[in-house]
Amino acid sequence: MNAEPVIVGGREIPAEAIAAEAQHHPAPDAASAWQAAAEALAVRQLLLDEADRLGIPAEDRRDAEGRPLTEEDARIDALLEHEVRVPEADEAACRRFYDTRRDRFASPVLVEAAHILIEADPADEFAMGLATGDARTLIRQLQAEPERFDELARTRSACPSREQGGNLGQVGPGQMVKPFEEALFALAENTLCTRPVKTRFGVHVIRSGRRAEGRQLPFEAVQQAIASYLEEASYRRAVAQYIAILAGQAGVSGVAIAGAEGAMVQ
Repeated sequence: MNAEPVIVGGREIPAEAIAAEAQHHPAPDAASAWQAAAEALAVRQLLLDEADRLGIPAEDRRDAEGRPLTEEDARIDALLEHEVRVPEADEAACRRFYDTRRDRFASPVLVEAAHILIEADPADEFAMGLATGDARTLIRQLQAEPERFDELARTRSACPSREQGGNLGQVGPGQMVKPFEEALFALAENTLCTRPVKTRFGVHVIRSGRRAEGRQLPFEAVQQAIASYLEEASYRRAVAQYIAILAGQAGVSGVAIAGAEGAMVQ
């Protein structure tokens, strides 16, 4: 797969080992899987060699689910714990993160939704035209007799929600296809959409129900989550830097290893 041998610290990683490791690295093609596997094995070798140099022993260590680590994984875990230290994220750092990303710390808008789906294939222009005409007729009926929504949903909708009178329950951002969501969230509370809404499923008649506006979560409620995120990100950068240093010291060829801030060590 790769004509150039992968060498770490003067020792070649066998091609058979890389081929076996590649099975654990899903990728769009075999070459990408091979490269990912070669990098993983090269990094692993760098870390084990450094654990040998420092005399890091194998300890009884477990993963986040409480399962015992293999001897090699335990030594790598102990090495990183010993060599890679990151400071705790203080309140000032957490607050800066919060203040520059306030939209990430707001609860979403929730809207109760109901619809009637007139099923049609969007690729069939004639069928979509008929479905749109049917939806307009339903909208006119509902403007005159809004209390008939449940009845018409049960008799006319192609969606399984017809069994609940078209009711979809509370809907938040990202839960529905984009045209449906845009139409729904543009409606005031308890309002019928006056235009048919086309999606890949066909044509919808949409009605909004109760609306719960999003609210900003206070800093105190998310400070710990922010601190954990910042510390994890800092740790990953520190590990990448540490591996880049080891690669530079030991010498690596035949594979590119991601270094600090996206640099590559060849």
